[in-house]
Amino acid sequence: MKYEYKIIRSDRKTLAIQITPEGLVVRAPRQMIAAEIERSVNAHADWIEKHLPKAERTREAGRANRLTVPELNALAEQALRYIPARAAFYAPKMGVTYGRITIRNQHTRWGSCSTKGNLNFNCLLMLAPKEVIDSVVVHELAHRKEMNHSPRFYAVVKSVFPEYDRWHGWLKEHGAELLARLPDGD
Repeated sequence: MKYEYKIIRSDRKTLAIQITPEGLVVRAPRQMIAAEIERSVNAHADWIEKHLPKAERTREAGRANRLTVPELNALAEQALRYIPARAAFYAPKMGVTYGRITIRNQHTRWGSCSTKGNLNFNCLLMLAPKEVIDSVVVHELAHRKEMNHSPRFYAVVKSVFPEYDRWHGWLKEHGAELLARLPDGD
């Protein structure tokens, strides 16, 4: 079976197949040949067939409710007021500090933490329940202690936000629809 997909090559060691708001994405090592990538995609046909239709339905639902640029800007302003306050609330509880906070309208990420301690958050979080926002804030702050996703990292997260799995699950379930609401060209 043939699928259309975007290949992103990097210094990674293994191949990963993702279904994103933009469609099927294959992340591959730089040196991997195209035939090997194609074989791997075809080997995962059952998984793709199971998840791709749902992702397409979700994407269409989001597109039907696409935000305008002024609405997106309003979300970013709202996020600039709300998210730093949540980081200021949780950081002392976690015993961490952070640098600056930036709000963006990203297509694939909800948040990130740089090695310098700067935090980035997606303005679309403002469309999610407040608990989801807190789960992302705590997740990124936990990277100030553990720059990985090890069991120790999740122990830090859950020590402050015990319902993390529930709200992270909400974001996994509904996140693609939120991302699909980005205006065309963003």
